[in-house]
Amino acid sequence: MTAVELQAFLLRDFPQVAGDFRIERSDATGLCLRLQVAERHLRPGGTVSGPAMFGLVDVAMYLAILARIGPVALAVTTNCSVDFMRKPQAGRDLLAEARILKLGRSLAVGDVLVFSEGGADPVARAGLTYAIPPKLDVAR
Repeated sequence: MTAVELQAFLLRDFPQVAGDFRIERSDATGLCLRLQVAERHLRPGGTVSGPAMFGLVDVAMYLAILARIGPVALAVTTNCSVDFMRKPQAGRDLLAEARILKLGRSLAVGDVLVFSEGGADPVARAGLTYAIPPKLDVAR
């Protein structure tokens, strides 16, 4: 799926989060997803909250997988580990760089680095595993 197709998929199937994210790039190396940071994503002290960053890495990996396998809405996270390494820069969007390390028939494994827009050092890194549902045999 292209970036345009992925964005349309989000709008159609996940309108509750589609407005928070913008796909910056989707190609053979992976996917870059932008979290358009708003007041609702902040915690006390003005930094982006952990749950908002978790959502960013989860959606980024989901879309990176769909870019390769097509619009499989029922692919689901089975494991996620996030390391929060430094405070995101105030007032800047976050960019998630997702890459797939292994794509099998039933599982996909990948990692995501999160950066403050314009920043050189990652603010978080995540490793994720997704379950891919079996293809249904509709010919029977």
